[in-house]
Amino acid sequence: MIDVDKIRADTPGVEHSMHLLACGSALMPQSVVDAVTAYTLLEAQIGGYEAQAKQSDLLDKVYRSVAAHIGASPREIALMENATVAWCHAFYALPLKPGSRILTCEAEYAANYVAFLQRAKRDDLQIDIIPSDESGALDLAALESAMEEDVGVVAITWIPTNGGLVNPAAEVGRIAKAHGVPYLLDACQAAGQMRIDVEELGCDFLSATGRKYLRGPRGTGFLYVKDKWLDTLEPAMIDHFGAPWVARDRYELRDDARRFETWENSYALRAGLGAAIDYADQIGIDQIQDRVTLLADEARRALSEVSSVEVQDLGQAPCGIVSFSIDGHDAGLIVKKMAEAGYAIGASSPSSTRIDAERRNLPTLLRIAPHYYNTESEVRGAIERLASLIR
Repeated sequence: MIDVDKIRADTPGVEHSMHLLACGSALMPQSVVDAVTAYTLLEAQIGGYEAQAKQSDLLDKVYRSVAAHIGASPREIALMENATVAWCHAFYALPLKPGSRILTCEAEYAANYVAFLQRAKRDDLQIDIIPSDESGALDLAALESAMEEDVGVVAITWIPTNGGLVNPAAEVGRIAKAHGVPYLLDACQAAGQMRIDVEELGCDFLSATGRKYLRGPRGTGFLYVKDKWLDTLEPAMIDHFGAPWVARDRYELRDDARRFETWENSYALRAGLGAAIDYADQIGIDQIQDRVTLLADEARRALSEVSSVEVQDLGQAPCGIVSFSIDGHDAGLIVKKMAEAGYAIGASSPSSTRIDAERRNLPTLLRIAPHYYNTESEVRGAIERLASLIR
């Protein structure tokens, strides 16, 4: 059982607003703030290079924390600026032959899909969208039927930016593995909200961010690269950190996933990411998921009772992202009025998940995404305030 009072005491942001947008950028615990601040102050006192040398053990521990959190080894982890950078490093490194097919899902995120489009145009690839089943999740039978010899990669988003959907990521992994096809999984919204076990998922690559449900600082993320790829996969871009210049005419890639990193980055933010993951692990990811689900289910129940509100979530067991539309009301204006009342909620335009939005004829959706530091009264209060705005 999560001690909500203690969690809230650890979270300075709860004193300033009812923050219900963990799917955007969650409130940081004080320990994360302290880690970033202490490192930054050390840099100010002794210099950036000197601080890195002095805190090398702390910085190396971040790799171990990330690896333990997702069931990987530290050498399979690269620390990145965000989930999109992590995802792109994996995707653009994959040696896809002309004519290869990219298999993806209807709820794919915009940042990933535009990368599909670029490589399809540049490298003569084909994008095939696997249809959804009756619940709205990726149809596994359709995926199996699409797995022919010309498939170059399966790349899906586990939890879309809206819609509450949880795609069957592990089942996708079993299909991809059975056919020997690389599997790239976007876990941006899953990390910190539910358990991640890369062996169980069967993914070759996994990308995630720190700022959402992990409650880390913005500007942080990580990439998992399955060990077997570290013998052959070359990044699309390198520098002398990921690939040391060993002779005038030769470089050598690092033998771990850090070949995807570059020399310069924010070590203070990395310290914050490590603190965030350690904080989540101290609480327990299963307990976190249970509470997030409880609060999200309460939000869906309350929203379903408000006239003119339509909950737009998909899947048999929706996650902590609650998406809804309000007939006749501008989503952006609703977000603004809720902010003025002290409630932080969000909106997601059709362009973020264009294929799903066009398939379901969706408008800009509103999003409420409670986290375990929220209370039931905050969730109910937000829905009551929302109802008062649209009467």
